[in-house]
Amino acid sequence: MNAVAQRAGWSRLPLRAAAFVVLTCATILGVSGWREWAARDAVLKGAETEMANVARSLTQHAEDSLDLLDTGVVGVVSRLEMDGTDPVTIAKLTTLMEVRKKAMERVHSFAIIDDRGNWLTAPGTIGSTLSDDAFFRHHQLSPKREAHAGGPVKSLLDGEWVVTLSRRFNKPDGSFGGVVLATISSKYLSHFYEQFEIGRNSSVALMYGDGLIIARNPSNDKFVGRSVADTALFRDASLQRPSGAYHFKSPLDGAERVSFFKRSGRYPLVLLATVDKDELLAPWRAAAISRMLYVVALVLLIAIIGAVLVRQLQRGQRMAAALVEKEAHFRLLAEGSSDMVTRIGLDERLRYVSPSSVRVVGWRANQLIGTPALAGIHEEDRPQVQAIVDAMKRGEKEEARVTYRNTHRQNGEVWLESTMRATRKDGGSVDGVVAISRDITAQKQLETRLETLAIEDGLTGLANRRRFDERLAEEWARAYRDRSSLALLMIDVDHFKSYNDEYGHPAGDECLRVVAQIIAAEMRRAGDLAARYGGEEFAMLLPNTDAAGCVRIGERIRKAIREAGLVHGSNRASGCVTASLGGAACRPALERTAGVGTLVEAADQALYAAKEGGRDRLMMSVQVANLLPRAAGE
Repeated sequence: MNAVAQRAGWSRLPLRAAAFVVLTCATILGVSGWREWAARDAVLKGAETEMANVARSLTQHAEDSLDLLDTGVVGVVSRLEMDGTDPVTIAKLTTLMEVRKKAMERVHSFAIIDDRGNWLTAPGTIGSTLSDDAFFRHHQLSPKREAHAGGPVKSLLDGEWVVTLSRRFNKPDGSFGGVVLATISSKYLSHFYEQFEIGRNSSVALMYGDGLIIARNPSNDKFVGRSVADTALFRDASLQRPSGAYHFKSPLDGAERVSFFKRSGRYPLVLLATVDKDELLAPWRAAAISRMLYVVALVLLIAIIGAVLVRQLQRGQRMAAALVEKEAHFRLLAEGSSDMVTRIGLDERLRYVSPSSVRVVGWRANQLIGTPALAGIHEEDRPQVQAIVDAMKRGEKEEARVTYRNTHRQNGEVWLESTMRATRKDGGSVDGVVAISRDITAQKQLETRLETLAIEDGLTGLANRRRFDERLAEEWARAYRDRSSLALLMIDVDHFKSYNDEYGHPAGDECLRVVAQIIAAEMRRAGDLAARYGGEEFAMLLPNTDAAGCVRIGERIRKAIREAGLVHGSNRASGCVTASLGGAACRPALERTAGVGTLVEAADQALYAAKEGGRDRLMMSVQVANLLPRAAGE
């Protein structure tokens, strides 16, 4: 560079420095603003997560409450269908229901209604004691026997809003005999929701599937029975999913709210947990204003310092020495760096290599200079690196970061991470690429180990429960597409607790490892998966396997475990370790109403039957009950 060019460069320095100061201030303000907005989003996301947890918990509570009622209703239905509706039976059942009502706070009332609408548990009462008897008409017209959860109705006896759960019972000839009804008070649900303190102006609302409010906290008496069916939650197609976040302006109190809704998978219920948006963001808003004031003060300070710096740069005296020392400074940094610094020419050969190459790739710098830059890269990773170098040579890319495998002189193969930057001549044309490479082999090994731990059971080496659930969903979908069969074996070590008590936990662990090895030996196809389902329970997923194949594999496993000869004194039937197995098989394409949970439940019930039947045996679900109707190929 000649003196004229040098002076021209010096004269532009103050302008560039001023632009840099302005850019720095703008960047600080921009980044600070972005961070504050990100903090705001984090607050909202955190609120959504908290609301999601509340919604899921309270939905589970509502389902459990209805399940609890249904348990009592099922028992009454069974007695009525066995003993009839004579006064003695009704009197006994009335006493029983009163005892259950006193024992369970959530139960508001029980009732038995005959086929003409007479309330048998309240003699002399004909017709409903509720403001709506839709549940009675439902069972009268429908032959289905499952539980029916009704919307909120008002009790005409005490004026309370209640939620109904009812079941039909039949006469001996199979005709409609009447209804057994149980109710939960809306006040009970509202009082239960008071335990969840999620904000001063928060709310929790349980709604029926048609939009009627069943219970709400706060102001339950004001809103129960009110319909919100015209809101987006019930009209917007994008919100008709099982659960999700939902920001809206409440039609009940006009407040902007952050909420999460959860639809029950078993009952026509929707739980909506909300928090006031303004209340939620108030702490963030106050903190953001405070922080931004500090940032503005910092930017003003930087601007003042920058102005002084620009004035100093106008002199330009220090720039000459910096330009002269630029190359030496680069070499000093490269020579002292623990990372390997290389310079690649346009012919893709190494022009410069720093001494740290010995540590990174095992070769001295003088051995590498002049050799092809990409020669040591693994052949599978080379196209990716080649593409980046080519793009830099064409001027299409200024810098890039890439991870690849490279040959090491002593260690075989290592993982390198290289940061590459194109270098240019004074005229602006590209004259090569500078790469700074570091060894990240240990990091890659750790990542690989963590990935393995995420899907593998540490004790047995089989897949863990998480991996099993993922593969079960995948294989179900594949079997559905291919119209093929899918089988599942559930395997439980018999009397394992007593084995642990008698021989100790180390022996118990070794027992589980032996059983796991036996099960793993049956994975003879690429798609088979053996997993530790939990504790002493294992599962084996068998794609493209029908019930007969499932039996064959299960029997081989059962016999192999018995023949392993692990002494088990507490297992008096055999004197050695044995296992009970439950199997199920189906064709998902023909199971329109079934899902992966149905297959697991069928195999689990078959396992329970095997244990109840004396253990050390295999039971298939079709031997227990018709849990998977229309299962093809079995």
